[in-house]
Amino acid sequence: MGHNYRKVVIKTGTNVITGKNGLLDLKRIKSLVEQISFLHRQGTEIILVSSGAVGAGRSLLKINEKQKDLVSSRQILASVGQIKLINHYYQLFKKNNLHCAQILATKEDFRDRTHYLNMKNCFEALLKENIVPIVNENDVVSVTELMFTDNDELAGLISSMLDVDALIILTNVDGVYNGNPENSEATVIETISAGKTDFKSFVSPIKSQFGRGGMVTKCGIANKLSQLGITTHIANGKQEGILVDLIRGAARGTKFSPHKDSSGIKRWVAHSEGYEKGTVYINEGAKKALLSSEKANSLLPIGIIKIEGKFEKGEIIKICDEKEESLGLGMARYDYKTAENLLGKKGQKPLVHYDYLFMKD
Repeated sequence: MGHNYRKVVIKTGTNVITGKNGLLDLKRIKSLVEQISFLHRQGTEIILVSSGAVGAGRSLLKINEKQKDLVSSRQILASVGQIKLINHYYQLFKKNNLHCAQILATKEDFRDRTHYLNMKNCFEALLKENIVPIVNENDVVSVTELMFTDNDELAGLISSMLDVDALIILTNVDGVYNGNPENSEATVIETISAGKTDFKSFVSPIKSQFGRGGMVTKCGIANKLSQLGITTHIANGKQEGILVDLIRGAARGTKFSPHKDSSGIKRWVAHSEGYEKGTVYINEGAKKALLSSEKANSLLPIGIIKIEGKFEKGEIIKICDEKEESLGLGMARYDYKTAENLLGKKGQKPLVHYDYLFMKD
């Protein structure tokens, strides 16, 4: 049974479009572009998140990456390689009568709500003009705190931002295994339901050869998207015709089933971990109310026992229980001074309305 996806983010990992030598696999990239072009002609809007700039740089420069500073080497290879990578995509899409556009991003681009909406408008304008956006992390300036975990995280942020039907993560294995993929007894898990979070209990925490991410990271992002109503597929990008087969429902891989839909602001809040300006600690009664599956509840001052940090109205705050365990994130309706004055009082307006609240399952 096929999938009726109208808007999709496709993320291709470093190990999909590079060979064992770390250089670009031009044949594989050509195949992916041809599949994307075919799906585009069928009416599916595509956003491509592509790694590979560093690999492209390796084919142009001979840098002893072990002797040089690792960060500097990455910046040099990425800045030189990004030109080659995007030019290669441009030529391939041109042969398929499509235009593509380059978008480079850092975590900072998703931190501010206004900047976030400006980026969203840019994507939507490109899609309206039938242009394929090609996104990559800006490795030239993305170091330390500005870095995404990897392009999987970037793809998840974009999927949430644009409220796509599905995120397709292409990697170099057939999907999520119930053990180490190198073990002959391990098998691919075809479907994972929303809310499952114990991935470390069966997924091997092995990172890819040239990329920064691993399967545990991919599963965590897929799980978060499933709670926001977005389906995620993890499949083998080296398998011939994988994209077309997957959307037709004929490909092998792992599908993370969606759980519910959410507002645009709630999707933004869900991906704001690490950007919070303060923390509020709540009592057991408030915790039970916020985690209730029967009714959507807001965070009221009466349930708050302590506030840390200086946040303003509209900024993100973290919500923790009395044991300091993180429960979720929310957008504050008023500043920390007002919140401190209302601490523990009855009959007050919510600090976080449930429409602007994301609780971890």
